[in-house]
Amino acid sequence: MPVVVPKVELLAFTGGEKIAALAAKLCYSDASISDLTDAVAVSEQEKFLATLNRMRHHSVFEHISFTFGIEGVSRAFTHQLVRHRIASYSQQSQRYVAHTGGFDYIAPSSVAANTEALEKYNEIMNSIAGSYDKLAALGIPAEDARYLLPNACATKIIVTMNARELLHFFRLRCCERAQWEIRGVAVEMLKKVVSLAPSVFGLAGPSCVSGACSEGRMSCGRASENRRKFEELRTSAMERNARL
Repeated sequence: MPVVVPKVELLAFTGGEKIAALAAKLCYSDASISDLTDAVAVSEQEKFLATLNRMRHHSVFEHISFTFGIEGVSRAFTHQLVRHRIASYSQQSQRYVAHTGGFDYIAPSSVAANTEALEKYNEIMNSIAGSYDKLAALGIPAEDARYLLPNACATKIIVTMNARELLHFFRLRCCERAQWEIRGVAVEMLKKVVSLAPSVFGLAGPSCVSGACSEGRMSCGRASENRRKFEELRTSAMERNARL
């Protein structure tokens, strides 16, 4: 039952900045869609979308969508993820996929860094796995035996979000006050998309990146540091993706 680490893969990307720019232009023009399609130049669309982004006129970004494959994450993570309702999810089922013979699980860094705590943690996970196997041997179906499985149990999920919802997701989940696991995955997702739609995600990140911190008195107090961090993150991701 190895401890696993998260893996984020961008599986599909549809729409693109030209589609969002076309949709925005359509709102203010009496020209035909075909004429507008020919008229939306790359240089113009980047400037136009960047302006819409700064003004937070994000509805046209819904025409751009991204599909991610995420694995090596906990059920605790996915319980948080699916609270973002404007998205589509397909998750590995504990009802139909049996976990006999042991299961992979996630260990928080606070546990992994403490030898005694990690030993106890692994002991408990092994005990749960043994109990699960005993239930299975007694003929208990997987859909009932799964009640033993912990939040730490590793899972896999495919998620599709449009760019507007992703901006909202990054605003909340890239924040220093977000739970560590979902924050780490959110940052990896941002790295995957920023080079594909730089005008859309040019200000992406926690709320403090593009304005005031939304956490009020609960703020981490590191707004300036976070702005530099995410500017460097976006620049690095775009350079790295350009080499691929």
